[in-house]
Amino acid sequence: MFWRTGTSLLSRSLRKYVGLFLLSAPVWWIFELLNLRTQNWDYLGVEIFTPLQYTFWTTLSFTTVIPAVFGSAEFFASFDFVKHLKRGFKIGTNKRTTASFFALGWIMLILLLLWPRIFFPFIWLSLYFILEPINVWLGNRSLADWTQTGDWRPVISLWLGVLLTAFFWEMWNYYSYPKWVYHVSWGGWFHIFEMPLLGYGGYLPFAQELYALYHFVTGWFGDKSDKYLRVTPEGKQATT
Repeated sequence: MFWRTGTSLLSRSLRKYVGLFLLSAPVWWIFELLNLRTQNWDYLGVEIFTPLQYTFWTTLSFTTVIPAVFGSAEFFASFDFVKHLKRGFKIGTNKRTTASFFALGWIMLILLLLWPRIFFPFIWLSLYFILEPINVWLGNRSLADWTQTGDWRPVISLWLGVLLTAFFWEMWNYYSYPKWVYHVSWGGWFHIFEMPLLGYGGYLPFAQELYALYHFVTGWFGDKSDKYLRVTPEGKQATT
């Protein structure tokens, strides 16, 4: 990334870059906690570790999630085909929209917890719908800051970035041991590595959840800007 653009997450701030790793692990443990209910994935080879070893090595692995996704998103944001994307439909920050998002997020989370076999995909949606309006209300950076004008470039950058990292995660996992495997009650067909094809769609809102979680946490420390993360491409956006 630095060779391509002259900047990177690491070169802009070592302190904040380290912070991405420190935040990443507890964020992923949230999804591990939700998975206790959904049982969508488990880990083969856990028995070769003691509980302390398992916690240490999994936590260490989880620290790489957010840096990988955000770094890949910045990589894609640097390409002209993203920079010049035309404007799309608008999702704003008005009271009706944010209240609807917030209510829908809690509804999805409740449905997920009550009927996990049916509504397990909401694990990748509910937190975003809950946290996005909270970030708006608190004055934190949110993706709606761009989508309210029809600018979907940050979202597209995050989607492309997370799909790139997902491909490598799933590929490396497929040939590894210990490894994770998936168990879903529907949509579990046509696997690419261990992941069903439809499962890759869950990575898209997952990237938005990571973005919302990051700004929710950093907002509490007084950083309400987006100067560090640069998933917004520089240069003009094409108009419709």
